[in-house]
Amino acid sequence: MRDKIKSLGTDTAVYGVSTILGRFLTFILTPLYTHVLLPDALGVVALGYTYIAFLNVVYGYGMESAYFRYASTTELGNARQNFSVPFISLATSSFVFSVLLVWQARSVALLVDIPETYISVVYYAAGILFLDTLVIVPYARLRLARKTIRFAAIRTINILVNVSCNILLLFVFRMGVEGIFLSGLISSAVTLLLMLPVIMDHWTWSFPKPLYRELLRFGLPYVPAGIATMMIQVVDRPILEAMTDVSTVGIYQVNYRLGIFMMLIVSTFDFAWRPFFLSHSTDPDAKRLFARILTYFVLLMTSVFLVLSFFLDDLVRVPLFSGHSIIDEKYWSGLPIVPVVLLAYVFLGISNNLVAGIYIEKKTKHLPMITFIGVAVNVGVNIWLIPVLGIMGAAIATFASYSIMALVLYFVVQRFYPVSYELGRLGKIAVCAGFVFGLQFLILPAGWEVPGKILLLVVFVLLMYAMSFFNASELKTLAVLLRRKRKEEVNPLPPSAHDL
Repeated sequence: MRDKIKSLGTDTAVYGVSTILGRFLTFILTPLYTHVLLPDALGVVALGYTYIAFLNVVYGYGMESAYFRYASTTELGNARQNFSVPFISLATSSFVFSVLLVWQARSVALLVDIPETYISVVYYAAGILFLDTLVIVPYARLRLARKTIRFAAIRTINILVNVSCNILLLFVFRMGVEGIFLSGLISSAVTLLLMLPVIMDHWTWSFPKPLYRELLRFGLPYVPAGIATMMIQVVDRPILEAMTDVSTVGIYQVNYRLGIFMMLIVSTFDFAWRPFFLSHSTDPDAKRLFARILTYFVLLMTSVFLVLSFFLDDLVRVPLFSGHSIIDEKYWSGLPIVPVVLLAYVFLGISNNLVAGIYIEKKTKHLPMITFIGVAVNVGVNIWLIPVLGIMGAAIATFASYSIMALVLYFVVQRFYPVSYELGRLGKIAVCAGFVFGLQFLILPAGWEVPGKILLLVVFVLLMYAMSFFNASELKTLAVLLRRKRKEEVNPLPPSAHDL
């Protein structure tokens, strides 16, 4: 089991390096936007990418998930057919969808409440959606084949191009909102060019209809489920705009994006997790392995949650760029929502782990019901709390929907793929983290916040030990690692001839 977990950890780390680098570079854009765009313009950007996120689900109609399921077993067709059939399907449909968007650009802009002056956003969005859809299956192929370094390199180049174009178009050519979407179009085109070798290596014109029918049967339930999932992620923006104004949406968007650090953990794990559990689903100890992975993953997410909740608020206020803080002061009013957003992502990560049973047993028909429950909770809590709590109400709605979804998903999956998850250990993580998180509001004196928070992190570890969270084998492994580390510090390796 240890070797399998290590393998998952290695893949996650490789995906994580590129994702963290890419997201960090993208994150840099947010404070830059706040210094060159007014909140209403930033609100247009937020709304534009909100609708792109929704349409991504329609454009992809579950073919990525279907590819993973059937290409991992090749129970129908060969490897090339399992690649080309979903690719041809996506290329054809996405072209038609994008042509329709361009043709009806003005009507679309009016429908989604994008001002007439930003009509070009619809044209750029059509191009971005088309190009991004073409690389769905090639990206999935790299993940399934564990070509993690190549996958990570292409993603990193995509982000570097996007960030570079943003800086050039916003600060040199002063293109404003249009420059942001043009940057996305250029980076998507570069990614497709980099993926052409993958496409050519796995291409065939053979198109077996039985395989296509099974791909659609597996993938189409992801359309309503995916739309519902995207609604949970972004529907709070339109509701918030309707109940407040576009400037409030801009403030919410900037602070919501600070949750990117937790999203990095969740997304990088998911990149490695899907091909991993499909590869090990038939192992004799698969269910015990999956349970142990959930425990470790929740521990990791909880530790990250505590660190970010304690220090992120202070960090974003530090003047770094010629006296300017990471986020401009006019956006600071939204900082209290950050811990709530971080915690919401923790439950999203739990859901991503639990969904393994749905993939393995081909029970995607349950996904729409589960995700629409999340949507109903999200919309209801937004409408209830935004008039009372403003943007905090929107953040709580996101947390409520993700946590309810994780709970429902657990009980649904247990019916047809029962796993004995380590609920006692998970409960200990929650109790210790909740206790330490609450202490910061009760005992930290003014002027001692930073050292006090560091001490609280130590208290968290000690509490976990006191509650016997770690079992004997884990403590033994940790002791071996610590001894090895001390030995390396005392007896460092001699310099090589190259170093000399």
